Amino acid sequence: MEPLAPDPNRGPLLSQHTADGTLTLTLNRPTRGNALCEELVEALLEVVEALHAQGQAHTLLLRAQGPHFCTGLDLGDLERVSDGDLLLRLVRIERLLAAIWHAPIRTVAVAQGRTWGAGADLFAACDLRVATPGTRLRLPGAQFGIVLGTRRLAERIGVDRARDCVLHAREIDAATATAWGLATTMQDDGLSALRVDAHAAAAIRAATRGDHRDADLAALVRSASEPGLRARIATYRDRQRP
Repeated sequence: MEPLAPDPNRGPLLSQHTADGTLTLTLNRPTRGNALCEELVEALLEVVEALHAQGQAHTLLLRAQGPHFCTGLDLGDLERVSDGDLLLRLVRIERLLAAIWHAPIRTVAVAQGRTWGAGADLFAACDLRVATPGTRLRLPGAQFGIVLGTRRLAERIGVDRARDCVLHAREIDAATATAWGLATTMQDDGLSALRVDAHAAAAIRAATRGDHRDADLAALVRSASEPGLRARIATYRDRQRP
């Protein structure tokens, strides 16, 4: 993977390190709340999709630099993009989430601070999910008409609860997320260090998880293809500003 370094003072947008069978990916856009820009999504997707061709790691661990895990889709260039540009970005994010959901090895996420939108979807897609104290999860996609990650969320916390969280963009603290099953634990106590057999993990995943990738992508595209996507997102963004 080519290093991504638009900010030479902070290094690549995504760093990776492998030790003792754990491949650690660290989001490194702390000044942007680790928001998912195009380059970061593509870097993540390249690594995750390559897992199917390698057999060295038994665990993929997602972390982030700074006070926030991931604040969702990067809207820094919203005024300059089209509805089509945004649709493509969302499609690529959905592909990333599906790749993690169906990864051939165990996946772990350790979240802190704001874990919003696509960042919350990224967290929910992992097998083991650590919401450290102070983590706040929020899924506001329905506020601008986007269906992203909803079925996976429903599998985690139940249909009625997922529908309520998405429709009302409710903020969920770490304790509540753990009680609901959205988070596995609040303590980063070395879960990623536990060795698992990668072949067994892949077989168990295939036996227990249906493949809904086409349906999930179709639901996203139907929702995002309604005219005025950029305007809806801009309206939502402006409502959030103090």
